[in-house]
Amino acid sequence: MQTVFLLLILMSMPNQTTIKYNGILYKSEAECIIARDGYMDAYNNKEQDYKDIMITDSHCVPFDSFLLIKAGIGV
Repeated sequence: MQTVFLLLILMSMPNQTTIKYNGILYKSEAECIIARDGYMDAYNNKEQDYKDIMITDSHCVPFDSFLLIKAGIGV
């Protein structure tokens, strides 16, 4: 077993029936936090018109996992 960190990105837009999500695995909490902060900084730097039509939030979630095969991004 190993602990990995799931960067969970949640997005909501008007007139949609669901909340969209994306998840990316990272080997360390530090890597996940850097990615999360970069994503949120990019969102926060968008124009207000953009933020009026999309709300987003992101979280680093620790997760105990079996050993994973490296696939490029994240883990």
